[in-house]
Amino acid sequence: MKRYTLFLAGLIIPAISTFAQTIKLPEPQKTGGKPLMEVLSQRQSTRDFDTSRTLSDQTLSNLLWAGFGYNREGKRTAPSAMNRQEIAIYIITSQSTFIYDASLNELKEITKGDYRKAAGSQDFVYTAPVNLVFVCDKTKMPNIQMAYADCGFIAQNIYLYSASECLGTVVRGSFDKNELSRILKLNENQEILLCQTIGYPKK
Repeated sequence: MKRYTLFLAGLIIPAISTFAQTIKLPEPQKTGGKPLMEVLSQRQSTRDFDTSRTLSDQTLSNLLWAGFGYNREGKRTAPSAMNRQEIAIYIITSQSTFIYDASLNELKEITKGDYRKAAGSQDFVYTAPVNLVFVCDKTKMPNIQMAYADCGFIAQNIYLYSASECLGTVVRGSFDKNELSRILKLNENQEILLCQTIGYPKK
């Protein structure tokens, strides 16, 4: 009986460890930051990141809310054509990949493991703490040109937040779309538009 119990435990423990996790982010801080004109003067692209520093859950919550969170009933911090809200933000870290649920302010795990190398072809992508992937739901927005415009609004919000908080970021279009779609478990109606790398710039 004891041997049978140990056998069951050997099956159950690995199974538990493979369950997808949901991370409840802290409430985003919606006040403070640098003045807009100062932020605009400091906005720039960064491709050299301090690999020893990671983003706190609070910083990530603030950043994602600034990018495409809800700032009023049914409406968000970045515009979308006809309020279609067709863009989803996926997050790739050294631990897992997630999708951002803006309504609940949560990260829902998609795949465990470090898949940063799939997020782009540049070397800095592989070691930066966070890579965002912007995915269009074509059932909501069949006009891909408008989807790219909406994606640009989100990316610019993230640029401005990053400048305000002394973070570094860069938008990228170089990645293996098929491999990244497989890792993120996308369906045929979902299309990756752009990626954005974020971290602390190397001093």
